[in-house]
Amino acid sequence: MELVKWEPGLWLFCFSFVPSFLCWEVTFPFRSMYCQLSDSCSCAFQSDIDNLELDLCRHVYGQHLAKEVIVNAMEQFMENRNPLKPLVLSFHGWSGTGKSYVTSLLMRHLYRDGMKSSYVHQFVPTLHFPHASHVEEYKEQLKSWISGNLSDCSRSVFIFDEMDKMHPGLIDAIKPFLGYSHVMYGTNYRKAIFIFVSNAGGEQINLLVLDFWRNRKDREDIQLGDLESKISMAVFNNKHSGFWNSDIINEELVDYFVPFLPLKLKHVKDCVRSEMLSRGIKPRNDIITEVANSMNFIPEDEKLFSQTGCKTVSAKLDFCL
Repeated sequence: MELVKWEPGLWLFCFSFVPSFLCWEVTFPFRSMYCQLSDSCSCAFQSDIDNLELDLCRHVYGQHLAKEVIVNAMEQFMENRNPLKPLVLSFHGWSGTGKSYVTSLLMRHLYRDGMKSSYVHQFVPTLHFPHASHVEEYKEQLKSWISGNLSDCSRSVFIFDEMDKMHPGLIDAIKPFLGYSHVMYGTNYRKAIFIFVSNAGGEQINLLVLDFWRNRKDREDIQLGDLESKISMAVFNNKHSGFWNSDIINEELVDYFVPFLPLKLKHVKDCVRSEMLSRGIKPRNDIITEVANSMNFIPEDEKLFSQTGCKTVSAKLDFCL
């Protein structure tokens, strides 16, 4: 007898010596069992960390620290056949520094369908949790959604975007899924990945990078230890952060606070060049310079960092062309 996948949540038991129309259709969570017990996974999961590192080096600019932390975290997590807890990453930095782009790049190397995979679940507070008066209802829904999706595939990924717009207290609903318990709500969740994306903590990151520049230190010398505690404290004490007074922070359930540094002029130029190449346009230095110089840079005196990172590069390039 052989087990043949038919569609999500549905399998066929077939005897190899009979026609397929005689197969027995079975609805049973074999996929979830397989994902939980196997190193690979039937839900299109793949661990392509080597090529992830290469793509990050090629397409992400000015983020030596984020690249190093993410690659190391993913390697350690994937090499552990029986992790004690899910991997929890929290991305922080100004808008346009690459947080969302790196997230999509990471998904591309974990699932064949990338962000479109049915096992990658993205939550946007303004879309999924718009009303502050419904927080208790959202908490129950969130626990149910996560538990149900982990029952379907234990290698699921959950992305919480715009955490600075999340209603305070709501995110603590998922705390039981982030700790060291082996089973929660009858679901093995230790192979899951949770990613939080937020602008909160960006000010602390920028101040440190500015301090390095003023003291003539190389920004590539910035280490995770220089920023992690600053970011953790900033989001915990910020009333406009979804992590405000959160038990997730207080109980140290986030494995890595990943800083995304503000981008300088040379990084913006790299983004313009990359955008032109992606459109099949041969990069021209005059256009690259024109687009980069049209961006706003701060602080007012030094004009060191792009105010919007690379976020408006595409629109600025359209205008220039």
